[in-house]
Amino acid sequence: MSWINDWLTYLPTMLNGLQTSLLIAFVAIVCGYPLGLLLGLMVSHKSLAVRSIALAVVEVGRGAPALVILYLFYYGLPKFGIAFESITAACLALTWNAAAYSSEIIRAGLQSVPRGQLEAAQALALPRQSVFFRVVLPQGIRSAVPGLMGVAIQTFQGTSLAYAIAVPELMKTAYNIGSENFNYLQVFALAGLVYAAISMPATWITVFFEKRLGRRYA
Repeated sequence: MSWINDWLTYLPTMLNGLQTSLLIAFVAIVCGYPLGLLLGLMVSHKSLAVRSIALAVVEVGRGAPALVILYLFYYGLPKFGIAFESITAACLALTWNAAAYSSEIIRAGLQSVPRGQLEAAQALALPRQSVFFRVVLPQGIRSAVPGLMGVAIQTFQGTSLAYAIAVPELMKTAYNIGSENFNYLQVFALAGLVYAAISMPATWITVFFEKRLGRRYA
């Protein structure tokens, strides 16, 4: 019972940190997915220069740990006179990370559109823009939805890294509470439950969409 009483005491403060975590994740997803679409198209571009630039951005975003990218924006760029607030740096770093991962998912979704659909659209003499926006993009994004939802969950969990630059998100809030009373076990256990309360239902929804799309294409 003492743990439950402690959790009830800590929870309101932690929920304030959760709001910051959700805000960072929301900004990263809303900005990262359109950027991921752009990078996915650039990777498939005919120009070698465009492909090379896009691949460099994607590979660094996917290959470098999110914490390294976070430090790059917060500690690295000020050396060149470009400084960001901690929460802005966290949003930019996770946006890059989300864009890099989503670009490959979106590109695979666009390439999964049956060629017969493209040939039918071309037979109707539809402009290339209409073919892309009315035929390819809707079907490609539909196929990519489960993967994009997985990236969203990963991005939300990645907001925990923002504590390293003093962003008052959930993990930073938990650490501050633990520093005051030294009940780290109770505090971080509660933080884990709060993360799970968001991530687990999102995972179940992702699995549901995967099964639904699987039956549809079967």
